[in-house]
Amino acid sequence: MTDIAGNLERVRAAIERAAIKAGRDPRSVALMAVSKTYPAADVSTAFAAGQALFGENRVQEAQKKFPALRAAHPNLKLHLIGPLQTNKAVDAVSTFDAIHSLDRPKLMQSLADAMGKTGKRPGCFIQINTGREPQKAGLAPEDLDSALARAKEEFKLPIVGLMCIPPVGADPAPHFELLCKLARRNALPCLSMGMSHDYEIAIAHGATHVRVGSAIFGSRA
Repeated sequence: MTDIAGNLERVRAAIERAAIKAGRDPRSVALMAVSKTYPAADVSTAFAAGQALFGENRVQEAQKKFPALRAAHPNLKLHLIGPLQTNKAVDAVSTFDAIHSLDRPKLMQSLADAMGKTGKRPGCFIQINTGREPQKAGLAPEDLDSALARAKEEFKLPIVGLMCIPPVGADPAPHFELLCKLARRNALPCLSMGMSHDYEIAIAHGATHVRVGSAIFGSRA
């Protein structure tokens, strides 16, 4: 069996070391336990070990897994970190406390409509395709300024930060550095970057939300 509580303790200690090394307050880094594909029992185990923030990739999986968990744990927080289809906007706004994958004007419109319909306003992160990978979602870095202006002024969305996923196998540091620069230029306080294999590097470059799954819950099937 995976030692979820022990893994959480080790990840938290690594976050603290990385933050202190970077001259940062460890409390400025939020650990998100990425629970996609793991059962609700694993989420409960992590919650019992003091973990309250979780990340899911798919709206449907979260809708099945989390209602009972939220009922049992009212202070549990859930963020969407996977791609979002426009026809799932209402479900996403109803289910999640934040959405990390805003990447196109059509989705901005759908989220604005969904927020108007539900009365809920989860914080939104704009996803940047720092590696310019054609198969990956996200705005090109040079398109951020105009997209951000539209998101705030035209759609009145609560934009809180930026998110990126560096290319597999690439040095993540330049990608994290670029995202940090873009966020600073636009006065956005939150940076969602860093996963199980590179979250310490992300913290050195200013990450405020690190997305850690397998290092907590064990290898996925």
